[in-house]
Amino acid sequence: MIATLRSSIADEIAKTKSYDVPGLCTRLGLAPGTGDEAHQSKARYASRRLSEVSPTRLVEIARALLEEGENFDLEEQVGKIDDLSVPEVTEITRGRLMTLFDATPLATQQEEIDLIRKIWPISQMPAAVEPQWGQVATLEDNIFQHTIRNYDWSGKELLENLGLPTCSTARLFRFLALTVAPVMRTPTEQAELAAEINAILVHDGYGLTVVARRSGSAIYEVQPLAPASPADDAISAALVAFNPTDVHPRWEAALESRETNPQRAITLARTLLEDVCKWILTQSGEAFDDGADLPVLYKKLAKTLNLAPDDHTEQLFKQILSGCQSVVTGLGALRNKLGDAHSIGPIRARPLPRHAELAVNLAGAMATFLIATWDARRSPGD
Repeated sequence: MIATLRSSIADEIAKTKSYDVPGLCTRLGLAPGTGDEAHQSKARYASRRLSEVSPTRLVEIARALLEEGENFDLEEQVGKIDDLSVPEVTEITRGRLMTLFDATPLATQQEEIDLIRKIWPISQMPAAVEPQWGQVATLEDNIFQHTIRNYDWSGKELLENLGLPTCSTARLFRFLALTVAPVMRTPTEQAELAAEINAILVHDGYGLTVVARRSGSAIYEVQPLAPASPADDAISAALVAFNPTDVHPRWEAALESRETNPQRAITLARTLLEDVCKWILTQSGEAFDDGADLPVLYKKLAKTLNLAPDDHTEQLFKQILSGCQSVVTGLGALRNKLGDAHSIGPIRARPLPRHAELAVNLAGAMATFLIATWDARRSPGD
């Protein structure tokens, strides 16, 4: 990788007029030389000086060259070196993204090819399929032929030919951010596509995040997601032990949605608590209405587990258990107001990640408390 980068930098320097090469090399921090030496061979002039440069310095020189002019291949090489120090966006994730865009247009407010041109220099890239008439073609020619004139490339094939499966993470993220840009989609379409993309990216620790607003529309960037907290891990362990196939996956889905899809996370938080209540009631042999709301289910379970405030005389316990009841009622109301189970309408506020984090954390804490109480009541000698 470094040897290829060294060669690419030399080739880029060699594009400069011979009498400008010494000055360019000096600006890049390379050893000085004469115009006569550069005139004999620009590539050799650059290669001799680059051969003594460390890999770290080589990347710095490449970045400096990119500031002076665009070079797709050089930019990709630098990007892939940068990828070595960040979490990988796996081949699986890239494949899922391409499948998503197989059924979803890259843009709805502009032509797709205009979006593509902002990310890939397709007019300078070699054709993926050479035309039958034998003329030299570019990738741009291919795209016109197969997505505009004939429509015989699927969205997935288009992205494969653009190199999405192997491109640098930086280019991938620029592409994803542009697909949800205000100039490419309506605000509603932006939010919907961002949620779909985030459901895929979250598995690699990334998500599209709103970083600004322009004319009332969201501006997205792909950013690393915050790592899970120790409390998340503790709750996960408890829920896996309780029910690994139904309840725990609900918790994992809620965690994954906290930052990327707050509405969904809030709905999942309530559903998680409903699941736990129903499972414990079933295990305890208590009958319940399967269509009952969360507060009704919790009230019945609280009686079963001796957690109802009225069952205790100690004021401190009554206050704590009343607080638990309020949390459950609040989660139900929050889901109705801010979750995705109902339309939010044109006026209601949209939940932010911090609201989702609160709802999910409260639901997780209550779920583990109920499970621990149930386990304690089932233990011998309780």
